[in-house]
Amino acid sequence: MSEVTVKINNIDVQVDAGSTILDAARKVGFDIPTFCHDESLKPFTSCFVCAVKVEGGRGNLVPSCSTKVRDGMSVTVESEEIDAARRMALNLMLSDHCGDCLPPCEDACPASIDIRGFMSLVAEGRELEAVKLIREKAPIGGALGRICPRPCEDACRRTRVDEPMSICYMKRYLSDTEYRELEGKRDIPPAGSATGRKVAVIGAGPAGMTAAYFLRLQGHEVTVFEAHKKSGGMLRYGIPYYRLPDDVLNDQFGIAEELGAEVKYETIVGKDVALKQLEADYDSLLIAIGAQGASSIRVPGEDLEGVYSGIDYLGKLAENEEPDVGNKVVVIGGGNTAIDVARSALRKGADVTILYRRTRAEMPASDFEIDEALHEGVKIEYLAAPSAIAESSSGLSVECIRMELGDADASGRRRPVPIEGSEYTIEASSVIGAIGQKVDAGFVGELGVELTRWGSVLSDEVTYMTNRPGIFACGDCHTGADIAVRAVGAGRKAAVSIDQFLKGEEVKGEEIKFNSRMGELKDVSEDLFKDVVKQDKVEMPEIADDIRVSTFKEIETGFSVEDARAEAERCLKCGCDAANDCKLRDYSTRYSADQQYFGGERREYEVDKSHELIKMEFSKCINCGNCVRACAEIKGLDVLAYVDRGFVTRMRAPFGKSLVDTACDGCGECVRVCPTAAVVMKKEPVKV
Repeated sequence: MSEVTVKINNIDVQVDAGSTILDAARKVGFDIPTFCHDESLKPFTSCFVCAVKVEGGRGNLVPSCSTKVRDGMSVTVESEEIDAARRMALNLMLSDHCGDCLPPCEDACPASIDIRGFMSLVAEGRELEAVKLIREKAPIGGALGRICPRPCEDACRRTRVDEPMSICYMKRYLSDTEYRELEGKRDIPPAGSATGRKVAVIGAGPAGMTAAYFLRLQGHEVTVFEAHKKSGGMLRYGIPYYRLPDDVLNDQFGIAEELGAEVKYETIVGKDVALKQLEADYDSLLIAIGAQGASSIRVPGEDLEGVYSGIDYLGKLAENEEPDVGNKVVVIGGGNTAIDVARSALRKGADVTILYRRTRAEMPASDFEIDEALHEGVKIEYLAAPSAIAESSSGLSVECIRMELGDADASGRRRPVPIEGSEYTIEASSVIGAIGQKVDAGFVGELGVELTRWGSVLSDEVTYMTNRPGIFACGDCHTGADIAVRAVGAGRKAAVSIDQFLKGEEVKGEEIKFNSRMGELKDVSEDLFKDVVKQDKVEMPEIADDIRVSTFKEIETGFSVEDARAEAERCLKCGCDAANDCKLRDYSTRYSADQQYFGGERREYEVDKSHELIKMEFSKCINCGNCVRACAEIKGLDVLAYVDRGFVTRMRAPFGKSLVDTACDGCGECVRVCPTAAVVMKKEPVKV
């Protein structure tokens, strides 16, 4: 066959006459996106994402999959104009695509843990594999599995049927199972081959030690500088041992050290070691100091003896000190720290009252933590705030005032307003303020690192690099006081960016892939749940009440193997079976497509699971027609057809039939050519 010469983005290429522009472009390495094109099918040009521009023609974009080359043709296959056209084609497809790339639980997890994946492994009795899957994103799953406030469970679709999956506690079960079965060891991957690059990490909390772990996997030398005697940050010094025991902390945070990270304990950067010296001695620097400063309660008398900050009080307990708070403790605040302080003081024999200036509905503490505190005997006075603290014959006198809720403030919560003439007094042996934490990062200023007006370290939201190249910041010192699982996710992502910097690559951070969402929890079609049988959630066993309120022994005792596997079976397995191998997701990521660009109606969730081998999720279809054509052109069966016309056109079995009622032999050709996992195999395809 004769050859012709064409230019593809000014590159000369010889191809057979009769070839398409797509063939020519691929020959010189251009990856033109296609949905409706398949080598085994005739060109169809239904999707138009393969659009290119032929120079010297009418100026119109043409489909590269079906346009034949001619000698001397000059074609542009990549440009801003072409990218915009492809993006528009993708936006149109996405406007009528109803499906999740990721399960909503994983999408809500700040550490991006593959929850569906590890639940499936537990259900199959493959716990050790499940632990390794969690560790791909979060090396301290056993710690998170005890204290995480569970944003994933809030997003769990199982709540539309009965109760959310017990995702948090399942991580704890898996970590404990690994520890037991491996007799105290951890199946961690080896450190990467040595790169000769050195990274200094300031802070051995969840962000810093997570980053250290992943940097060691990449082969970099890591030294962590920690002011305390032990690692863990606020997980150790801000959470009581009845929630997160000392031995669990030692095990979980020791994983990074086991991988080769060196930790210099009781070393204060800026005092024991100069910050400028770290900058000189290391190739990159990560600031992960957390938010360990206590916010002032801003009332007269807060400097009196017997008035503590919640962070200081919990920190002393973590060091096995015995702060004398007496037998009548008043706690100020409504967050998880206030709850932890109250429950800890209760265990020391005190009568404890929490003062919170709003109602329970506005309390930032987790609902289940509030319930636990009330169950144990902590009292909470809502719509009450301190106005002054004074010495009294019994210790301290707390002057309080009643509040009412006014208009919403910047946080979105209704502002508490004092009620004139409602003052009253509470006697207390001590007062513990727990109204917030702050970042103390002023010492990094000598490096020229910018801070925000709140005193946190200013770093990029994606790469975590500061205004100084090579210096990064993540965790609470970047966000302000936040949840540990977000710090873990940030530590991993910061490690990706640091690795890119050390390799001399563009610092882009961890890839953010496009994620199609079926909708908010309340908006998802009832059809998704119509076949789901209600099943009680497995409850976490706990020690007896009379023991828990008098000891710092861990309250929860853990799932049994049988209970864990039964709980894992409840998972609805949301998300796409082929999320990591989907053209629609890949191209939408590449071209920054926007699923919400076009408003209006979108197809509803609809599935045909009638066939033994094949499942069709019509809601994911983009009407490329591949399945219809593969069945007709390759198999000659004509099982599928274009049903209806216009906006409601669907690829499906005609005449209202289910797939099982057709001549489908389960060969899988329709699955092979489907670019969006709208057609997937339930079992291995039939060999014909």
